[in-house]
Amino acid sequence: MHVSVSQLPGIGQKISLKTAEDSMLVVIVHHTGKRELYFFEDADNDEADFAMDLTADETRELGAQLLGATYQPVHADQLKMFKKQIVIDYITLTDKSTLANKSLEDSEIRNKTGATVIGIVQGDEMIAIPDVSRKLIPGDVLMSIGKKEQIAALESLCKGEE
Repeated sequence: MHVSVSQLPGIGQKISLKTAEDSMLVVIVHHTGKRELYFFEDADNDEADFAMDLTADETRELGAQLLGATYQPVHADQLKMFKKQIVIDYITLTDKSTLANKSLEDSEIRNKTGATVIGIVQGDEMIAIPDVSRKLIPGDVLMSIGKKEQIAALESLCKGEE
């Protein structure tokens, strides 16, 4: 992949990503914060095959997804090793939990259980690598990683069974 960055005077910055298959993705970040995403099936075309506007949050989420924040393919041999040691699970937070309506930092999940929250599903929103100030709300689904017993401890906390 070839990446080029250029300044657009009076507009902002243009980031072009040209693939080995000769297609191209272009992101234009305006000084105002507006972001435009363009896809060119053929990098030599002047007109995009697809275009859309993105908010700052949508752009960060797209970047997180592309970086593998919520899914990272693992080689089969590594997966066998992980299954023996590390568990990734989705745990729903109930209103009975002492974690409800606290920030991730104030909840002290890591100190109490050893598990780490790597994502949160709040309604239709997926927050990858949530900030420590993110408030946990009953009904949130916490994507967590840890050893089996750490995940079990977090599940008990989320159910209000501590």
